[in-house]
Amino acid sequence: MKCTQFYPVIMTDRVAETAGFYRDHFRFAPKFESDWYVHLQSCEDPAVNIAILAGDHATIPASGRGRVSGLLINFEVADVDAEYARAQAAGLPILLPLRDEPFGQRHFITRDPAGALIDIIIPIPPSPEFLAQYSDDAVPA
Repeated sequence: MKCTQFYPVIMTDRVAETAGFYRDHFRFAPKFESDWYVHLQSCEDPAVNIAILAGDHATIPASGRGRVSGLLINFEVADVDAEYARAQAAGLPILLPLRDEPFGQRHFITRDPAGALIDIIIPIPPSPEFLAQYSDDAVPA
């Protein structure tokens, strides 16, 4: 299979509110809007997309309908400290405060109105024990 695009689709009963969250806090713009589906594209990189879908829409098989569960979306950014300050100032829920991880990330975690967790990340050098687990071409700079 040759994939031509990949993006998450968050199922929720709060389509407009969830789309507004990504627009207002993560600089996405709607490229398609209806009451049951909103396709959003990053204002900074057109290759970065996300969609919001009514979890009870007829295009979803009955066995798969519902709302998001168990989803963690990663956004890798250039300045995680600035994004953390911005998230705090906006009153976003901070589920995991900003911290450095030995596996090679500085990050914090918030949540969108649909319940999806959002991990805001910048790669940092991993500890020696984690460095050994990376392939040679995947070592964070």
